[in-house]
Formats: sequence, structure tokens, C-alpha cells
Amino acid sequence: MTEHTGVEIRLDHVTKRYPGQEAPAVDDVSMTLPAGRITVFVGPSGCGKTTTMKMINRLIEPTSGTITMGGEDVLSMDPDKLRRRIGYAIQQAGLFPHLTVAQNIGVVPGLLGWDKSRVADRVREMLDLVGLDDDFAGRFPRSLSGGQQQRVGVARALAADPPVLLMDEPFGAVDPITRGNLQDELLNLQSELGKTIVFVTHDFDEAVKLGDRIAVLGPRSRVLQYDTPEAILANPADDTVAGFVGAGASLKQLTLLRVRDVEVDRDSAVTASAVDSVADLRTRMTGRGAQWALVLDRRNRPSRWVHARDLAAATSLAAVGKPVGDSVSLKSTLQDALEAILTEGGNAVVTGSRGEYLGTIGLETVTAVIARLRDEHAEVES
Repeated sequence: MTEHTGVEIRLDHVTKRYPGQEAPAVDDVSMTLPAGRITVFVGPSGCGKTTTMKMINRLIEPTSGTITMGGEDVLSMDPDKLRRRIGYAIQQAGLFPHLTVAQNIGVVPGLLGWDKSRVADRVREMLDLVGLDDDFAGRFPRSLSGGQQQRVGVARALAADPPVLLMDEPFGAVDPITRGNLQDELLNLQSELGKTIVFVTHDFDEAVKLGDRIAVLGPRSRVLQYDTPEAILANPADDTVAGFVGAGASLKQLTLLRVRDVEVDRDSAVTASAVDSVADLRTRMTGRGAQWALVLDRRNRPSRWVHARDLAAATSLAAVGKPVGDSVSLKSTLQDALEAILTEGGNAVVTGSRGEYLGTIGLETVTAVIARLRDEHAEVES
């Protein structure tokens, strides 16, 4: 991982009481969130996890307790200046509908007084960072898919290079395939940027995939267990935490293992560029005895699967075949890989940090890992 640019956050006996309510919404929470790591708050709806996170950037003011960020007392800072030092990404992106993508991304740098050329450079850099082409800059949010809007939301949150990023169920409103891809992209971004990320979710599998540390929260944000994903899966602190972990603990280990932990097949698929000739691809497929080929775009990203019969009447590879559906990255979990394999009905495509094609992963690879984990689990049980 790259050297982190994040800062440590400390919550010390933080409580939030609302007028007219006998019980506090958040009751005496203390924890230290390590610099440059992802800490996930996970718990049921209404437990106070979002309230706890929002007290860090003072969208909700604590009733008592102290919060420090990089050793500085958050409660003594000007709230507007504080929020410009903290990125904030929410569900459904929260983009300004009347502003273009470029204008949305440039909001905070503009408020900080950056000149126009510096803002324009940063917008291009951020679009590339979240995997969007430059031609998205002039588009409006209504013309984007849900996943594209979330990418822009993350780009906006990171545009002013804040040390801290707060993320409130940012991927909860998109379909499962897009959600998995966005999770992978966040992990890729984090490996480059090293921010301190506080991520709120009610999905324990998402917490295990993303978190360096997980805070399992109960009512009023009481900390039931705060540890690494591995430690929580292996030793839940109580029955409530065990309920979050759920059944099939050995299978859950697939959420701890990444595609990078197994061998990716780099030669299984016949590949071609969209500008290659149809005849050349047909010849290579025949030579390999292959029925399918993978067409890559100009940035070497997987674009379309082409069957041999598609080539009979084709004059170009630019639009022939069917789009690649679910793919995985090296940071995807083996559970993601299994789901992608089942969705695609064959090997799943594996991509790198910028979406470039690296190879494929097959069902045999994942099932071999499942068999090994079950054997290991059976030995522990005996």
C-alpha cells in the first residue's frame, strides 16, 4: 500500500442526545480510527452508526465528548473549514443536478480558491482516477447511470485531496454487479491514496470486504466488537456479533481471500483490439480451437465477448458480440469471483487498477479454495 495521506481520528466518550428523547441516540462511544486505513461502521438500521459518522464532520453536533482529527480538536474548528478538509460521499451520490460533472467535481477546490486551470487539471485527474473518460466532464448527472453517478460522487469527495473521507452507504442504491465493481474501485483508489476512510454499511459482507477494521455497533452505537475482519469472523465477541457473521463461517472465508491470492489464468482467452481485423481474429480463434474471444477497447479494457458465429457476417469488431457483464479485479474477493462466474456462465474477466485486462478466473480455481477451507474448518471443529 502506498504511504498514507490520512490522519488518525479519535472519538472519546462521544454522546448525542436529542431534546425530548430520554435515551441518547449515541451513548458514550470511544474508539481510535487508524490513519490511512478503512474503518467500517456496521450495524442494523437505527443503531446510530450514521449519526456517529456525521459527528466527525459536525453535520451533527455532539452533545458531549471530544473528537480529534490528526490531533486537532474538531469541535474547536470552523465547521465550514472543517468540512472542506473532509470528503463526504453518500448514497445516490447527491450530485448537484444543475451542474455538469466537471462543475460538481470542482465545487470544493473552487471554494478553496483554486484558479480555473488548476481546477480543470484536477477534474481531468479525478475522472481518470475513477475510471471515467474526459467526455463525461460536460455531461449532467441525469444522463449518467447510477454507478457513474457514484463514481462522480467519489471524485467530488476526493477533489480537494482531503485526508479523511466519510462514506455513508454510498453503494446501497445500485445493482449488485455495479456495487461489487464500485467496491473494487474504492479499494484500488485507497491503495493509491491512503486516505482515512470511515464507511457506514448495514451489509456485513461489504464490511468484511472493505474494512481494515470493523466496528460492529449495537443500539445507541454501543461498540460490540472493534477488530480486524479476520478476528471478528474467527471469534465473534457475543451472540449478536455472531448473528452478523451468520452461518457458513468457512464459506465466509471467501470474503477474506482476494483474486490476487490465487492464480489468474493470463492465457485462457483469445483477445483482440476493436480495431483488429475480423479475419485475423477468426484465424486465431480457429488455431486455438476457441469458440469465444474477448474484444478490448483502446485502453485495453474488456469490452465485448464475441462468439465465432458472430464473425461470419461481421465487417468490424467495434460493436459485434455481447458486452462483458460482471468482472472482477485483483482486489475482488473470491466470493465476488464466484458470483461473477455464475453470472457470466463461464470464466470471469479479471482487471487491474485502471480496468485493464489481466486474465480470467474459473470455477475450478474457486471450488478448490472452498474445498481447502472446508477441510481446514473440519480439522478445527474436530
